[in-house]
Amino acid sequence: MTTSLIVQKFGGSSLKNPERIAAVADRIARTARSGPLVIVVSAMGDSTDHLIELARQLSQRPDRREIDMLLSTGEQVSASLLAMALHERGFPAISLAGWQAGIRTDSRFSVARIREVNAERIQHELAGGRIVIVPGFQGIGSETGWDEVTTLGRGGSDATAVALAAGLGRVRCEIFSDVDGIYTADPRVVPDARKLDDITYEEMLELAQYGAQVMMPRAVELAQIWSVPLEVRSSYSTETGTRIGGNMEDVSRVAGIAHQAAVAKVTFVALVDRPGIAQTIFAALTIRQVHADLIVQNIGHQGRTDLSFTVPESDMEAASEAADEVRENVDAQSVTVKGGLAKVSVVGAGLSSSLEYASIMVGTLGELGINIDMISTSGIRITCVIDGDRVHEAVRALHRAFRLGGEDSWSATA
Repeated sequence: MTTSLIVQKFGGSSLKNPERIAAVADRIARTARSGPLVIVVSAMGDSTDHLIELARQLSQRPDRREIDMLLSTGEQVSASLLAMALHERGFPAISLAGWQAGIRTDSRFSVARIREVNAERIQHELAGGRIVIVPGFQGIGSETGWDEVTTLGRGGSDATAVALAAGLGRVRCEIFSDVDGIYTADPRVVPDARKLDDITYEEMLELAQYGAQVMMPRAVELAQIWSVPLEVRSSYSTETGTRIGGNMEDVSRVAGIAHQAAVAKVTFVALVDRPGIAQTIFAALTIRQVHADLIVQNIGHQGRTDLSFTVPESDMEAASEAADEVRENVDAQSVTVKGGLAKVSVVGAGLSSSLEYASIMVGTLGELGINIDMISTSGIRITCVIDGDRVHEAVRALHRAFRLGGEDSWSATA
């Protein structure tokens, strides 16, 4: 396999109509003159949301298997149309469904994870001089004994692209969307947010997990595991984007501010403090496919403790049902569910090495009169849960406090 092979992924906004598909085909045609390409595509524009709405018009609780069968068609439409556009430009191209491209997953419908990539068919087509186009977001699971179409969840095309890049020899992977890179904050919220030239896997993963919607967190994890070099770029320009890769350096710096709106907090008040209680709670959430994070448990007192965690506000009803189901089993005095919250996070290398980061963050929020409902940290992240109505104000203030709009950003040694 030639070392010049590149995997490129184009998101739904880049393929939202025939004109955009034609523009992407022109771009691919120019790049293809320099070497072989594997292209991963998302569904056109909002077509996935449209398919979900069609399903809900016919069923209140659509079967997950049938949902995957339905939603997988969106990416296949993009792949075949893009292949046609390339044929029109005189470039040999072939579209392959996920199973034809050798993407094997587990059998969890709607949230499947890639287990293996058998790139034999892709390598065969590349050897024949063809541009290979693969629908993202989908694969085939066979854990039930039968091959079943599976989907990877929101943003799953990113994971498809990274997995293919790894399976084809850890080649370079370019993620194209309607943004031209990773910024120090959401430019729609912070006008002077600055595009980063480089960011580590660890920093990108934290930003993605805590609000930056440029890449699927699982895709960043896969890239780090397999050392796949990434670049986030815009399909609307020829400018370079942000390179993602490398390990954390032994320095302290803030890379960016991430935020996530529409968050809810669930608290089990005075539940019995004994081994296995938390597992009971989170097993009930898992059954309902509710993702909980920022888990905080207070120090036990007289055999009782409080346990809090956050969930997306869209999962608040399901989380409340799970809490009601297990409340008696964990002997909690009460359960509270509070919506209308948001998370704001400071992300960067070496945050755990200096209390100055935390001091500046909580001090900035305090000066604004913003109450902190919860706080959580990792080695490179500090996250506060605050009133959702004030999250944009908090992001702008923190961006200023850490001087992220200029060339000389704040560091613990400043």
